[in-house]
Amino acid sequence: MSPAITHVTLAANEASEHRPLIIALFALFVLATLGITVWAGRQTKDAADFYAGGRQFSAFQNGLAVSGDYMSAASFLGIAGAIALFGYDGFLYSIGFLVAWLVALLLVAEPLRNSGRYTMGDVLAYRMRQRPVRTAAGTSTIVVSIFYLLAQMAGAGVLVSLLLGITSDAGKILIVALVGVLMIVYVSIGGMKGTTWVQMVKAVLLIGGTILITFLVLLKFNFNISDLLGKAAENSGKGDAFLEPGLQYGADNITKLDFISLGIALVLGTAGLPHILIRFYTVPNAKAARKSVNWAIGIIGGFYLMTIALGFGAAALISQDEIIASNPSGNTAAPLLALHIGGVDSAWGAILLATISAVAFATILAVVAGLTLASSSSFAHDIYANVIRKGKATEKEEMRAARWATVLIGIVSIALGALARDLNVAGLVALAFAVAASANLPTILYSLFWKRFTTQGALWSIYGGLIVAVGLVLFSPVVSGDPKAMFPDVDFAWFPLKNPGIISIPFGFLMGWLGTVLSKEEPDAKKYAELEVRSLTGTGAH
Repeated sequence: MSPAITHVTLAANEASEHRPLIIALFALFVLATLGITVWAGRQTKDAADFYAGGRQFSAFQNGLAVSGDYMSAASFLGIAGAIALFGYDGFLYSIGFLVAWLVALLLVAEPLRNSGRYTMGDVLAYRMRQRPVRTAAGTSTIVVSIFYLLAQMAGAGVLVSLLLGITSDAGKILIVALVGVLMIVYVSIGGMKGTTWVQMVKAVLLIGGTILITFLVLLKFNFNISDLLGKAAENSGKGDAFLEPGLQYGADNITKLDFISLGIALVLGTAGLPHILIRFYTVPNAKAARKSVNWAIGIIGGFYLMTIALGFGAAALISQDEIIASNPSGNTAAPLLALHIGGVDSAWGAILLATISAVAFATILAVVAGLTLASSSSFAHDIYANVIRKGKATEKEEMRAARWATVLIGIVSIALGALARDLNVAGLVALAFAVAASANLPTILYSLFWKRFTTQGALWSIYGGLIVAVGLVLFSPVVSGDPKAMFPDVDFAWFPLKNPGIISIPFGFLMGWLGTVLSKEEPDAKKYAELEVRSLTGTGAH
């Protein structure tokens, strides 16, 4: 048996010996968050409570919740793994995610809060024809959210399988189903209030757990970051190349283009992610929305700085073979680091492993709740209330539709998540970001800042960006033709890049412009003037 397999077996054995502790920590978090959800559900009386938490959260509370929503399994598990395997190139994910928040702050946070009510569709439909634009916005929101949900569920399967020693397909499907059932309960009972409190608790746990591991890693190297990086480079087997650009994205021109494409998607995608956008509606005014993004930047920035310790610490203390043997994408690097930093054969190591894994599971549950809420809100408010019922639905009927949509989206996510349990998490997350940047962002920016923008432009932008982004990924190495692809045994990949952003994002902007200039519709100048005043000043905002 190879050393790597031996260590992974030891990790599984340690988890097995302390399984009651692990299960207790998981159960404690689930019960605590269910309690919060039930408490919040009792205070959810109308649509404003369900969709926007009654707009009662402070800037700090919302900033904490936004952080909890944003720091997903891809951030905690994926980035640590990417750095552990690819060094400098892996850390570029952290930089991209953080810079993305500056775009969100500068372009959309305040105008969106002023212009909308509950969903992205509110902003787009303000000066456009309601039914087609809301249908398009709802479709895009649901597609982005479901792909993001798959990534979280795949992460949950990897994590819990490692801890509980589950190797059977039936066991992994059961884990995915458990996550799906919990997210249905969180959203249908607690609405935005319950989801927000769960995200706040999760953010505190995640930051606390990350600070603890960061401190212990730095303590091991006497707080000398140079020693940490040097040991990581040496232990990686790649030497100085581990600390320099190009290990993952510098092999040839295709990988360089892939990096540019990924960077564009990460930086621009955040400002179009529906589950992030709806968080701006939970604060009382635009000033609080802007402050909440400032708080989020501080919290998220601190977290992504600490990923240096998580990723390079894993590279320094765990062999590459062991990380890959546990999970080919490196998704278990952070939990394995917790085990190693505490001692592979010690109770302290098992406690750290259980704690960090419970925090990671909390991360997944909180993010899937936010994603499900964004999807169900968009369906109920945009498609059901304003398209199917033509604005005649009562608040009670709308909330009932949102709860049924939550159940339906949960069932779809469980079914697709079961199929995606062994798929590449990073590919699914990249798809969500690329679709958000390709379909949602161009339409939002044009709607807010271009006087001539028309309904046809909005529809061409959303559907054009959506179809091209999804289409290119389906025919990319993310899905087939690569050992780490979703379907590695077949090859129908004619698009060479793993992220379509470099093509699909400009295409989304182009289609919005083209649809507008070819449209015979006369834009409503009065409505645009109202939207401009409202987005900039907050006058008339809900």
